[in-house]
Amino acid sequence: MYRSDLEAVRIVESLSGVDRDEWNALAGPQPFARHEFLSALIETGCAAARSGWLPQFVLLRRSGALAGALPLFAKSHSYGEYVFDWAWADAHERNGIDYYPKLVSAIPFTPVRGPRILAASAPAKKTLVQVALELARDTSSLHVLFARDEDASLLAELGFLMRRTVQFHWRNDGYADFDDFLARLSHQRRKNIRQERRRVREAGVTFQWLEGAAITRKHWEFFNRCYRGTYAAHRSTPYLNLDFFLRLGALLPEHVVMMLAERDGKPVATSLLVRDADTLYGRYWGSVDYVPLLHFEACYYQAIEYAISRKLQTFEGGAQGEHKLFRGLMPVETLSAHWLAHPKFARAVETFLEREGAGIARYVNELVEHSPFKETS
Repeated sequence: MYRSDLEAVRIVESLSGVDRDEWNALAGPQPFARHEFLSALIETGCAAARSGWLPQFVLLRRSGALAGALPLFAKSHSYGEYVFDWAWADAHERNGIDYYPKLVSAIPFTPVRGPRILAASAPAKKTLVQVALELARDTSSLHVLFARDEDASLLAELGFLMRRTVQFHWRNDGYADFDDFLARLSHQRRKNIRQERRRVREAGVTFQWLEGAAITRKHWEFFNRCYRGTYAAHRSTPYLNLDFFLRLGALLPEHVVMMLAERDGKPVATSLLVRDADTLYGRYWGSVDYVPLLHFEACYYQAIEYAISRKLQTFEGGAQGEHKLFRGLMPVETLSAHWLAHPKFARAVETFLEREGAGIARYVNELVEHSPFKETS
């Protein structure tokens, strides 16, 4: 697409022709940006043209070597992003301007902060963003979701509008075990968590922690049944499929953790988590039998206990959910960057984001005031 004697930029709809090691050297250790994870999403049809996620990955090569990459998708809807812009789309349509297609740099269905502009040098990063902006001029907008701080700073310098959202993360303060963690909470919160865990145990539920190769096809099939059941209960369509989960387990086994709940020797629920060297990421859960409070045990308490045992520093509980605060997960602001082609809408969105950002700051302050942890001098 853009060529010189030493530099070439291409737009590709697949990673099949991209060397895995070259890509992963730029992506870093977090599993979601890795070649294996993105390829699995694309090749199983979860993030593909037919699902409204047309890959338009930007590749920058210098002297033949991969010097930069930008995961980019042309979107025909706003599902699976977790940074909600439905009102922006509606405003465009009401004024006779198409909002879709738009361009989105994100990890599909994954509201996790991480690398988006994959390059080692600042000039390479700027080139990637500039190419994406040129592509975006034929659409309504360009959005970079859940960017890590250094990427967000670069995007702000290049004129993107910044949007703040709130997640809930648990931090490991050197806890020896789960009881040590409970000891740091206020009396009421400690009491509530113990009661919740006791009720799940009294219902006859026990847990296994399955990692890597210990997660067999039968476990993935049961998980997929639970996962689809969760979406069905909310009258929604699941984004992912069994083929994706099987590939995830086969290609990135060291990053996958499954919490399997059993009663009377039979599986009743499961939650899926992804990990790297420092962080545990809560992803999906589901059950085939209703047990009161089982969701909290499967998704939070088992995850916290696992993180402590493996000496992980952070457990990211995912987007939304004030109930997480009362279980030891504290609010964390995340950043996304937005560029809109139409000046009128860019100005309107900028004004909106200023008001929204002030509200987010107040909201976080209120949440911190209701911290579940003991007051310290």
